[in-house]
Amino acid sequence: MSPPAVLSMCVTSAPTSRSATLPDEKVRSSSSILYIPRHPTDENNWCELGCDCRGDLKFTICSRGLFTQLPSRVPPYTELLDLSDNLISIIPERSFDKNRKLRVLLLQNNNISVVQPGGFSQLEFLQKLDLRWNRISVLTEGFSVGLSFLRELQLAHNRLTRLDSRSFLHLDALQRLNLSANSIRSIQVSSYSGQSVRPDERPAEAPPAGQPADLSAQRHLLHAALPGGPQPGRNQISDMEMGVFTPLTSMSLLNLADNNMSTVYFKTFLSIQSYSRHILLEENPWNCDCDLQRVFRKLRSIQRLFLDDYYNLTCAEPPVLRDYRLMDVDTELCLAETVTVLIITFTVVTTVLAAMLMGERKRKKKKKTTHWTQQGNIRK
Repeated sequence: MSPPAVLSMCVTSAPTSRSATLPDEKVRSSSSILYIPRHPTDENNWCELGCDCRGDLKFTICSRGLFTQLPSRVPPYTELLDLSDNLISIIPERSFDKNRKLRVLLLQNNNISVVQPGGFSQLEFLQKLDLRWNRISVLTEGFSVGLSFLRELQLAHNRLTRLDSRSFLHLDALQRLNLSANSIRSIQVSSYSGQSVRPDERPAEAPPAGQPADLSAQRHLLHAALPGGPQPGRNQISDMEMGVFTPLTSMSLLNLADNNMSTVYFKTFLSIQSYSRHILLEENPWNCDCDLQRVFRKLRSIQRLFLDDYYNLTCAEPPVLRDYRLMDVDTELCLAETVTVLIITFTVVTTVLAAMLMGERKRKKKKKTTHWTQQGNIRK
C-alpha cells in the first residue's frame, strides 16, 4: 500500500503550472524530488504542423499539407524539403535563409506564379530545384542568384513564353534543364554575352528589357529538353538563330521534338562542340525541299552528331509529300532542282553559242560584201 501513497504524494505535490514551462527544473515536494527530463532534440519546436521531419534522414516532407505559403518552421538540418502538391503561390525574397543546407527542393504541382528576385539566394548548396506544374510566366534577372551549384532545374508545365537574357546567368553548374510544355516560340542569341566570366569582367550595361536569351552561361549543360505539342500551353519553337547553342560545350542531349520547326540551319547544330551529342526532332512540320535535304545530309555526315529519330521525321509540306517520311524522299528532293539547273545551264550555253555563231556569220558576210580596195584600207 505504501508505494501508491508515495507516488500520489509526488504527483500531487508537483507544481504542474511551472513544470510545463521549466522542463529542466527540479520540482520539489516535502518528502521527495521529482525530475522532469527535457526532451533531447524537441523536433516539434522546429517542425511545422502538417510536415513530417526526419532528423535521421535529414528529410522534411510537407507534401499535400494544404500550405498556401512556405512553412516558417523547417529544421535547419534539412537537406531535402518536399513542398509538392500544395497551394503555394509566391516565393518571396530570401525565403530559405534558415535552411542553407538544402540540397533538394521540390515545389512541383503548386500555384506558384511569382518568384521574387533572390527567392533562392540563400541556397548555395542546392543541387536540384523542381518547379514543374506551376504558373510561372516570367523568370526575373534575380531568379538564379545564389544557385551557382544547381545541377538540375525542372520548369516543365509552366507558362513561360520567353526567357529573359539574364534569367539563367548564375547557373554555372547546370547540367539538366527541362523547359518542356511551356509556350516558348523562339530561341535567339542574346545581344548580351552572358557567358561565365567573373563579375568584375562583365560589361556595366544591362541588356534591353525583354531581350530573348540563349543559354549562354550554361557551359556544362548536359540535357536540354524543349519539346512542345499541338495543344495550347506547349512550346511552339519555329525559329532558332545560328550559334544559339554554341556555349553549351558539354550538352549531350537536345530535345526539340513536337515543336513548330519547318526548317533548320546547318550551323545551328554544328556550332555545339560537345562530343556525342544526341538530337530529337520528330513531330515537327518539316517543309521537305532540297534545302532541308542538304542540311540533314550534312548533319548525318558529322560523326559526333546523332539524329536519333531521323527515320521518324515526316513531311508536312509540300502537300504532295505530306505524311511521307523524309528518309523515303530525301534522294528525290533535289532531283527536280538538279534538272532545272541543268536545263537553265543548257539554255544559257546554247544561247551563248548561238550568239557567237551569229556574230561570226555576220563578220564573214560583211567581209565578203566589202570591195577589194576597202579591204586593203582595212588592212592598213
